[in-house]
Amino acid sequence: MSALAARRRTLPGFGLTMGLTLSWLSIIILIPLAGLFLKSFELSPEQFWNILSSSRTLNALRVSFGLAFAAACVNLVMGSVIVWALVRYRFPGRRIFDAIVDVPFALPTAVAGVALTALFAEKGWLGAPLAALGIKVAFTPVGIFVAMIFIGIPFVVRTVQPVLQDLDPEIEEAAGSLGASRWQTIIRVILPSLAPALLTGLALAFARAVGEYGSVIFIAGNLPNVSEIAPLLIVIRLSEFRYADATAIAVVMLVVSFVIIFAVNRLQRWAQSRIPVR
Repeated sequence: MSALAARRRTLPGFGLTMGLTLSWLSIIILIPLAGLFLKSFELSPEQFWNILSSSRTLNALRVSFGLAFAAACVNLVMGSVIVWALVRYRFPGRRIFDAIVDVPFALPTAVAGVALTALFAEKGWLGAPLAALGIKVAFTPVGIFVAMIFIGIPFVVRTVQPVLQDLDPEIEEAAGSLGASRWQTIIRVILPSLAPALLTGLALAFARAVGEYGSVIFIAGNLPNVSEIAPLLIVIRLSEFRYADATAIAVVMLVVSFVIIFAVNRLQRWAQSRIPVR
């Protein structure tokens, strides 16, 4: 009983705190999402299906989700490499490179889009040599892919970095002393410990890329059925006063994103349960 009383005293005003928490989350998140679903109920199932089954809508969803997942996978790999270099090594300028990781957080998305477009345009610093090789980045789906990588990389790095910092290097030394090779140590010791953080970073990078708008529209080209993302199509439908179409697309994006994030969270919990208690 005393332990229970002490636990209750740890957070004074629990009822008031919980009430404010639920009220704020309801106002900011739950009520707007509920309003979106209620708006979609104005459509009949046939109307809803006709909106979603149009080729333009399907292609926009395919571009958004497909490229967002591909960009998140690239960020998962390269972000892990960056984290390893920042945590395990000491080199001149390390703090500067560590700060550079946060630039996509602070940089306005429109500025990022303009910068990437100028860089990868056919006469840009990187676009010109790529164009000479027959590779066009700006105003193509490749440009969308590059923009999504740019805005998603900090989520992986900042999610995995504290976990790797807490991972004692002596564990790796112990594995090596027991005869494990470097790759065996990485696969059987380091990755299982980092798996929950890696999956969380993957989910955050994916969610951020799916909903990205500002940095993508400048470099995408925005060609219907080719390089048009779903958020842009929603804005176009709203400007055309086709609110039903915009609502239907938004609901699908919300549901698919929630299902994917829920699946990743389940995988994260499964991976965390397999980490041995030390």
